Amino acid sequence: MNIRDYLHPDEIRYFTARSNWRAGQMVLANWLSIWLVFYIASIWTNPLGILLAVVLLSGRQLGLAVIMHDCGHNTFFTSPVVNRLVGQWLAARPIFSDLTLFARSHLEHHRAAGTADDPDLANYEKYPVSRASFRRKLLRDISGQTGFKLMSYNFLSALGIFKAEKRDAARPYVGMILAQLILYILLALTLGGWLYLLWFGSLLTSYMLVIRVRQVAEHGAVPKLMDKDPRQHARTIVPGWLERALFAPNYVNYHLEHHFMASIPCYRLPELHRLLKARGAYSGTRIFDSYLEVVRHAVTDTASGHQTHN
Repeated sequence: MNIRDYLHPDEIRYFTARSNWRAGQMVLANWLSIWLVFYIASIWTNPLGILLAVVLLSGRQLGLAVIMHDCGHNTFFTSPVVNRLVGQWLAARPIFSDLTLFARSHLEHHRAAGTADDPDLANYEKYPVSRASFRRKLLRDISGQTGFKLMSYNFLSALGIFKAEKRDAARPYVGMILAQLILYILLALTLGGWLYLLWFGSLLTSYMLVIRVRQVAEHGAVPKLMDKDPRQHARTIVPGWLERALFAPNYVNYHLEHHFMASIPCYRLPELHRLLKARGAYSGTRIFDSYLEVVRHAVTDTASGHQTHN
């Protein structure tokens, strides 16, 4: 599919236009909601409140990942410098990521999506999987096994700063740890330093689960993974408000539209979706109504045998 089959040049210019106002609002809203979760946990400090905070923070962490993603495409703010600064220090590093490392791999994902060269293929190529396989994956996520493995890699990589031959490669990981220290200090000066444990605990557990569901939703068990047409290898979900809060902040659910044209900022994707739908771009394409529906589609007892051992 070519997006120009459905949009006029003036419409393409409209949809690819960046808005500092809308981008700034999104960044502010994300961090205000994060601080609201911290505040509620600080005044409602009991096991249920802490569990709820850990779960809610995972959705907010995904929100930061979406901002990092758009800044990595250089589509969020009008200024490349602001995209780099905000994407790095207010989005990527607080969730133990690095804008440059992410963008390098992610832009290759867009170039190679629908082919065997897609660097992200391992995240979703084996779907559909069996229920037993998916349960094992979720157990590893929610128990912290997946997160611990990732964090161990991050901290070990940061130690390379003490070795001259590894110093350049270690700097992004040192930056991630520095961002955590800054977040801890801000919490210690306001609501209480202990609240940082909720942030880190969410990154280790529920955020790993949210990321896995998002990966499945975007490219898992699609009609034809090895096809360059985004309608075949990507998926859009239009969920209710509760799922949006956890799995689809900042319009990340409009992934099919994003693959149509990656230069469109995330805050314009809902409008693009409505227009493409009205013009028949989704004729024959299934648009899912919930993430639960996608999981039921991608997890089945009829999954092939080699997929049950992941």
